[in-house]
Amino acid sequence: MSSFKNKNVLITGGARGIGLLMGRKALDRGAVKLIIWDVDEDALIAAASRLSKLGYSVFTDVVDVSDHESVLKSAKKVLAEHDSIDILFNNAGIVTGRKFDEQTMENIKKTMDVNSLGLMYVARAFLPAMIKNGDGYIINIASAAGLTPNPGMTVYAASKWAAVGWSESLNLELQKSKAPVKVLTVMPSYINTGMFAGVTAPLLMPLLDPDDITTKILDAVERGKARLREPFMVKLTPFFRGVLPAKIYDFVAGKIFGVYDSMNTFIGRNKED
Repeated sequence: MSSFKNKNVLITGGARGIGLLMGRKALDRGAVKLIIWDVDEDALIAAASRLSKLGYSVFTDVVDVSDHESVLKSAKKVLAEHDSIDILFNNAGIVTGRKFDEQTMENIKKTMDVNSLGLMYVARAFLPAMIKNGDGYIINIASAAGLTPNPGMTVYAASKWAAVGWSESLNLELQKSKAPVKVLTVMPSYINTGMFAGVTAPLLMPLLDPDDITTKILDAVERGKARLREPFMVKLTPFFRGVLPAKIYDFVAGKIFGVYDSMNTFIGRNKED
């Protein structure tokens, strides 16, 4: 079992959306400090103002998690000023909903850098201190897209497959070495935020309510869980992919559940978010 009480929490991509919700709820559950990293300075200022008015201790920094030098510099500053980060939410992520032959080289690189390498950079920057302090929890917000192929999000899916593989491998590695740090890999389907505006929810996989999924994530942390997949059908995805022949799985996922058509109506925040 874990607790947020008297803990220092850092959230990347925490100035809006589920990042901001998780930060607020972590504070509500007793976190003593919240450090928010984001690339949007205006959103950071607004988030800090909103939470500070409620009496919480909130600190912010403009950090691009795809820039490893920026991550290391900011992490060093955080550890010097706050001694430790007890709970780390690797939440920053981007998506460009286009067919692969329409993706630019810049979009491909940026998506992989933020969604995959960014998680590794941030975790690597704080993990040694967590191990030294004898306590820590790393929550990696991946995606159900890391469990199944999906046309229209080829690069995003690739970045999330990498995120899931790395996160679950890190968890096993830390368990094997008996390190005092837990890892939670979160694999939700589409969340009803601006990031995936316009998507068509697959059959039996309704858009996840941001308030509901963030509560489940924090509950999973307090329970010491290593894996969270939502909604229920996402829990079954690895099983179906494991037992069904590829053509049958593609028929079920594509024709019956409509997963492979879900991005056809994608709009996104700015079509470049």
